[in-house]
Amino acid sequence: MRLTFLDVKRLHIDTTPDTLIVMEDEVDRLVAAWRRERPDLDVEPLEVLSRVSRLARHLDRARRTAFAEHGLEPWEFDVLTALRRAGSPYQLSPGQLLTQTLVTSGTMTNRIDRLTGKGLVKRLPDPDDRRGVLVRLTDDGRDRADQALAGLLAHERALLAELSAGQQGELAGLLRQLVAPFDNVPG
Repeated sequence: MRLTFLDVKRLHIDTTPDTLIVMEDEVDRLVAAWRRERPDLDVEPLEVLSRVSRLARHLDRARRTAFAEHGLEPWEFDVLTALRRAGSPYQLSPGQLLTQTLVTSGTMTNRIDRLTGKGLVKRLPDPDDRRGVLVRLTDDGRDRADQALAGLLAHERALLAELSAGQQGELAGLLRQLVAPFDNVPG
C-alpha cells in the first residue's frame, strides 16, 4: 500500500481512492478520556455537540477576519446585512432590526448611533408613524455589506472545502433539524 496524499485530516490510499481513513481529532481524545474516567455516563452527545462548539469557534474567527478585512465588526455586519436583505430601499425600523439581530433596544440604539457616525446608515422619519424612525443603508453601507459578505463566503467555502456538495446539503439539513426548535420559540 502506497500513500499518495497526506493531510492533517484524512489519509488517502492510492489503491482505493474512495477509501478514507479518518484520523483522530481532539473531540475523539476528549470523549475517550470521559469514557475512561466516567464509564457510568453516556457521553455520546459530546461526539456531535463538542464538534459543533469547536466548529463555531473556528467560524467565529473566520467571520471576524472576513469582516475586519472590510473594516467592520461582527455586530456592524449583522445590522448592515439585515438592512441589505430587506431589499430596496434597504431600510427597517429599529424594532425590525431588534428582531433580526436579537439584541436589546438600548444596544440597538447605540449600534445605530455608531453606524450613523460612520456614515453607513442614516435615520429617516417614518412616514407612517410621526414618532418613529426608519434606519436606511447609505451607499457606502451597502457597498461595505456586499464586500464583507463576499469575503465571508470565501472564508466559509474554505471551511467547508473537505465536504462534497451532497455532504454539505446533508449536514445543513441535520443542523437545521437541531436549530429550528430554538429559532421557532415565541418571544
